[in-house]
Amino acid sequence: MEEESGNIGIVQDDVVSITLQSEGNREELDFYNIVADGRKEFVAPAVGMEFESYDDAYNYYNCYAKEVGFRVRVKNSWFKRNSKEKYGAVLCCSSQGFKRIKDVNRLRKETRTGCPAMIRIRLVDSRRWRILEATLEHNHLLGPRMYKTIKTVEADSKRKSLFNSNAEGQTIKLYKAVVIDSSDTGCLNTSAKETPSFSNHHNQLHLKKGDAQAIYNYLCHRSQTLQSAISEVFPRSLHRYGISLIMRKIPEKLGGLRNYDAIRKTFAKAVYETLKVGEFEAAWGQMVQQHGIANHEWLRSLYEDRVRWAPVYLKDTFFAGMSTARPADILHPFFEKYVHKQTPLKEFFDKYELALHKKHKEETLSDIESRSSSSLLKTKCSFEQQLSKIYTKEIFQKFQLEVEEMYSCFSTTQLHVDGPYIIFLVKERLLGEGNRREIRDYEVYYNRGSAEVRCICSCFNFNGYLCRHALCVLNFNGVEEIPAKYILSRWKKEYKRLYVIDHANNTIDINDRIQRFNQLYRSALRVVEEGVISIDHYSSASQAFEESLNRVHNVEEKQE
Repeated sequence: MEEESGNIGIVQDDVVSITLQSEGNREELDFYNIVADGRKEFVAPAVGMEFESYDDAYNYYNCYAKEVGFRVRVKNSWFKRNSKEKYGAVLCCSSQGFKRIKDVNRLRKETRTGCPAMIRIRLVDSRRWRILEATLEHNHLLGPRMYKTIKTVEADSKRKSLFNSNAEGQTIKLYKAVVIDSSDTGCLNTSAKETPSFSNHHNQLHLKKGDAQAIYNYLCHRSQTLQSAISEVFPRSLHRYGISLIMRKIPEKLGGLRNYDAIRKTFAKAVYETLKVGEFEAAWGQMVQQHGIANHEWLRSLYEDRVRWAPVYLKDTFFAGMSTARPADILHPFFEKYVHKQTPLKEFFDKYELALHKKHKEETLSDIESRSSSSLLKTKCSFEQQLSKIYTKEIFQKFQLEVEEMYSCFSTTQLHVDGPYIIFLVKERLLGEGNRREIRDYEVYYNRGSAEVRCICSCFNFNGYLCRHALCVLNFNGVEEIPAKYILSRWKKEYKRLYVIDHANNTIDINDRIQRFNQLYRSALRVVEEGVISIDHYSSASQAFEESLNRVHNVEEKQE
C-alpha cells in the first residue's frame, strides 16, 4: 500500500513543538538545532528515535520533509494477521522506485528516480514506534525549504491537514533512545566545550564534545545506503549477517523470557538442524507458536531478514570459512582480543597496529610449521593421505575430522538415476540431545561424467572442503582421489610460493621501472620465505642480501 503526502505549498512560519522526554524529566523545545552560522536546522531522523504513536512518527517525518524539500510516501505497512493493528512501516521519499513498465508510455511526467531516502519504523515492546533504519541522502535535486500539506493519520485512518489557518501547533512526543546522544540528540553540539584536537594546524578538524557520537549516528544513517552501493558497484558480492553474532545475542535478547532454555534449544535446532527451507519454516513457526513469542520484536526482525543469515537459505553462496553452519563453528572478530566497547579511539589505533603485527607473525609461523612438518594420519583412507601432503596444518585438521566421521555414515544408496546424474542417500548416526543416538538422512548429488559432488549440507560452500557425506559417495563410486576442483589453492601449504612462481615472468620490459620493481620484489620474497625456515636458512638469506646490496652499491660507484 502506498500513500503520498499532499501538494507542495509555500513555506509558512508554523513550528511543530516537540515534547522531548527521558527518564525522570520532561522538557519542551522547538525541534531545531542552532548551527554554526546561527541558522535553525530541523533535527534529522536518527536510528533509535521513538514516538508515542504511528501518527507522531508519520507527522514528524513529514515535518522533516517540509524543511528539506521533498514529499513523503508510505512505501509499506505491516499489520498483524488476526487484527488490523499496524506494527511496522517504511516511509520514503516520493521519488523512491521507478515507473512500472506498463506505465512507461503514459504522458505523465516521470518523477521517480529510485531515491534511497527513507525511514523504517516499528512498534516495539514499550508500545512506542522506534526508527530502526534511516537513510537521509537523496539522488535528486531538492526544492527550497517548502511547506507540504502534511496529512495526519488518525485512528480511523482518515487524513486531516496538520497545519491550517485555524489549527494550533501540534505536539509530538519524542523519546530519546540509547543510540541518540544525550547531550545533543545525535547532532553536533556547537556550543559544547572543545576537547584537545589531534592537530593544531588551522586547517585540521577540531573535535568537540558529542562529535564521536554524531559520527557514529552518521555511519548508522549511511548503512543496510552502503548496502545498496555494494550491490551496485560489486554486483557479484552478497551482503549477509554473521550468524555467530546472532547466536551470541540470544541471552541478551531472549534471556528474560519464560522458558528461556527451551526457547534457546529450539532456536538452535531450527537454525542448525534443518536442511531444507520448508523444514526451517515449520520449525520456526512451531517455536514462536509453542512459546507464544510470535510478536517478539527481535525474533520478528530476524525472521523478516532470514534469507540473509539462516544457513538453509545460504547454501548456494560460497563462503570458504567466512560463515558458519554448525554449532561448533564459531567466528571470532579479529580485534576481539585487543579492544572492547570502552576502548578509547587513540588506544584503538595503537592496538590496531599491534594486532596486525601479531597476526602476520602467527601466519608466518604457521606457514613454516605446515611446510616443515608432516601431519599424523588417523585412518587408512586415501583421501586423508592425499590431502595431508597438500593442505596447511590448520585446514587439514578440519578436513581430517570429516574423514574420521565417514565411519559414522552408513547405507549409501541410490535414490534417483538420470544418466550420469545420480542422487544418493547417506545415513549418519548422530549423538542427539541427552546423548541419544539419532539417524539423519543426507541427499548427495553426484555426476559421474564431471566428477561433481554436492551434499545438501553444503559443507564445501560454507567451509571450503568436502563433507563426510560427499566423501562417502566418492568412495562408493570407486574414486580414490578428491577431484582437483575441490582442493582450493588458498588451503595449500605451498600456495604463497606457487603464487610467486606463477606470476614471475622472465620476459619483462627492463625499461619499465614498475616491471623491474615487481620482478625484484617477487624474487626477494622467495628468498624471505625460504630464509625463515630455520636459523641456518636465516643466516644464509641475510648474508645473500648483504652481498647483493654491496654489489648494487658497486654499480653506483662505477657509474660515478
